Amino acid sequence: MAIANDSQQPTTVSKNFPVKPKLKPKPRNLSQTPESKYWSSFKPQQIPGLVSSINSIVFSPTTPHLFAATHSASLTLFSSLTLEKHSTISSFKDVVTCSSFRPDGSLLAASDLSGLIQVFDVKSRTPLRRLKSHTRPVRFVKYPFLDKLHLVSGGDDGIVKFWDVAGESVVLDLFGHKDYVRCGDCSPVNGDMFVTGSYDHTVKLWDVRVEDSKSVMEVNHGKPIEDVMFLPSGGLIATAGGNSVKIWDLIGGGKMVYSMESHNKTVTSVCVGRVGNESGEEAMQYRILSVALDGYMKVFDYGKMKVTHSMRFPAPLMSVAFSPDCMTRVIGTSNGTIFAGRRKKKENVESGIENFWSLGRVETQKPMLRPTYFRYFQRGQSDKPSEGDYLVVRPKKLKLGEHDKLLKKFRHKEALVSVLNGKNPENVVAVMEELVARKKLMKCVSNLDNEELGLLLSFMQKHSTVPRYSGLLIGLMEKVLEMRAKDIRTCDVLKGHIRNLKRSVEEEIRVQQLLQEIQGIEQRNKR
Repeated sequence: MAIANDSQQPTTVSKNFPVKPKLKPKPRNLSQTPESKYWSSFKPQQIPGLVSSINSIVFSPTTPHLFAATHSASLTLFSSLTLEKHSTISSFKDVVTCSSFRPDGSLLAASDLSGLIQVFDVKSRTPLRRLKSHTRPVRFVKYPFLDKLHLVSGGDDGIVKFWDVAGESVVLDLFGHKDYVRCGDCSPVNGDMFVTGSYDHTVKLWDVRVEDSKSVMEVNHGKPIEDVMFLPSGGLIATAGGNSVKIWDLIGGGKMVYSMESHNKTVTSVCVGRVGNESGEEAMQYRILSVALDGYMKVFDYGKMKVTHSMRFPAPLMSVAFSPDCMTRVIGTSNGTIFAGRRKKKENVESGIENFWSLGRVETQKPMLRPTYFRYFQRGQSDKPSEGDYLVVRPKKLKLGEHDKLLKKFRHKEALVSVLNGKNPENVVAVMEELVARKKLMKCVSNLDNEELGLLLSFMQKHSTVPRYSGLLIGLMEKVLEMRAKDIRTCDVLKGHIRNLKRSVEEEIRVQQLLQEIQGIEQRNKR
């Protein structure tokens, strides 16, 4: 009998399964469009240290294009060239909400939550005017287009005010909004018109020339309005509210053109940007830049109605501005950080190359042709001028008609006969009016022979009933019949012209009588 050994250990067989190494994700090299490359060339540089949210950013319209950022109870000016702090204005008692440069860039207006608007000298930072009329916080202030004497403002009291800055007085109080007025913009083509946006979901178009102080147009965005602006043409406006940016046609009666809804949260600010050239010069390709609480900046091409670029930032965005020279883009966040990006001018490769030893820049220019060169005289007419050449353009000679040449020589009768032989009635009437101005028309008529007089009577028979010619020709007809009555009685051809003229006048009288009868019937039916 066999006894099992409990101490015997069971044998196990182990297998090693090879583990495949994890594949590293390949970088996605997405092909960028030229416009995406352009907007990506604005390398964002953080400007920290500002207190509270950046409610408003605005650029000066004049060089060197300083930009003003409102934060807490301060207003800070920055240089758009170096992106460094230029100066700070701290003479506010409450949170600064908005600012606006005067069109010449010398003055700066700013509003705060206390309802006060102050106007400062940009260089000395001295407060020059204090405008106090709003009973609640002021949310926006704006200088009209090319107007140095007035301001537009709106606030939580629901009233839009048009100010006389020099007199520190209100010119107009504009009522119509039923909730807080949060934003506004002035027309770029008319200094008397501006728009305002409110939390009552409406945007109103105002004209200070309207006597009853009512808005001339109103559009409904459907959500509380956070920002509104005119597009450069002056006939379109863009409104931001909720997660959408809508474009409206003011000339077309306030019709909505497009609604861009690519943001996930509330859109807080919009501005107009321009696609610049490689040399840094501005181009006439406008874009709408929008920022929202989702941290995204969107670039919208409202010509093609599509989003052309998008960029993500690490904080909710509150404001955006774009410099007039297309070189600087500034975005303000809710945590007091400014993301300012400046685009570098692309250097021309042909203008110079760096030598091997980096001792400087070696200029390589195309040799210029001089008058001593043989090729200078062999250029030909098809040779294109270079940038520095001065162009001498020959004025084009004005081709005058035969009657104009005769009028310049004061040969009045011949000019009248020449234009009567033509087929253009406008030229005939123009020559007659010129002869009336020179007081020579009746003298020319008295000197016409029978054949030339026949041309004149034939012209009057054809065109005397035309409304735009009848004022002159009917009066002339009476003078001709009175002056040349003897010649007409003795010539059968002239008598035929008179008979035709009489028939055309009688036919016109008959037509006018029929029209009067029809008009009487219509008036009787209306009663």
